[in-house]
Amino acid sequence: MNEKALILGTRGSELALCQADMVTAALNRAHPTLKIERRIIATSGDKRPDLRFSEFNEVAHVDKGIFIKELEMALESGEIDFAVHSLKDVPSDLAKGFAITAVLPRANTEDVLLTRDGYTLDTLPAGAKIGTSSVRRQRMIKWRRPDVVTEEIRGNVPTRVRKLFAPSSQLDGILLARAGLERLGLLKGDAVQLDGQTIPATILGGDDFLPAAGQGAIGIEIRANDEATHAVLQAINEPVTFASVLAEREFLRLLGAGCQTPVGARTFVNGNELRMRVLVFSEENAEAAPVDLEAVGSTTDPLALATELASKVQKH
Repeated sequence: MNEKALILGTRGSELALCQADMVTAALNRAHPTLKIERRIIATSGDKRPDLRFSEFNEVAHVDKGIFIKELEMALESGEIDFAVHSLKDVPSDLAKGFAITAVLPRANTEDVLLTRDGYTLDTLPAGAKIGTSSVRRQRMIKWRRPDVVTEEIRGNVPTRVRKLFAPSSQLDGILLARAGLERLGLLKGDAVQLDGQTIPATILGGDDFLPAAGQGAIGIEIRANDEATHAVLQAINEPVTFASVLAEREFLRLLGAGCQTPVGARTFVNGNELRMRVLVFSEENAEAAPVDLEAVGSTTDPLALATELASKVQKH
């Protein structure tokens, strides 16, 4: 088979490049003769690490998709054939003309608490300061520990870890995704190791600290009408992960929620059964407890499961 070269678009962070390598390796296994070229593209989120997420609309004139907009522009112009994303960073309502066509097998979905003094979420002292860029994580923390302070921090994964143990740091801990730490080889058992430092780590699982929709999944985006690239990428699509993230993302879309909306979602797969549990926090009332609901559907119709669960939330 004589296949044309495909151009992969990716952000330039260490984690983004690692994920691009994973996609390239999967494609090489599925299509040994396929040539893949890489194009590194800086997104709005990369160019303005000085901005809080809430400031991007006013200052940078980007109201959503701050980590994908420039990649989509490159897709639209034909500069690249497909883009590789951390799926949790991708808005649930993609712009017209684009599609998520494949995902790799999902990694661990949990969040991880890194602390300078070995605290768990329960043993953090009152007034402890925790850094995170995620509104969902901020609200999860405040729900579980209203006496703990959260502070927005930006930067790639190693940068955030370094901010925690910098001599001038006033942070007691930070929250990061387990998948990213593991893909970078930083998480070793119950600690993260970087620059000769060992930072105690607590994995936040269970029913009261749910991940973001799409967390742990690597998504591949194409032009919606690009049937040739779609066909090539189907060879590496993992169907169980695809059904799970499709349900989670559709649930967010039906709620009108975005990447920075405080919603936690986790899907569980058992054979053909797909079960999703959600925690939906109020955007208006920071003191309100989340809506906590669950529904069961089928991996063959993840959109129906999302519709049922969104209807339950809207009636709540």
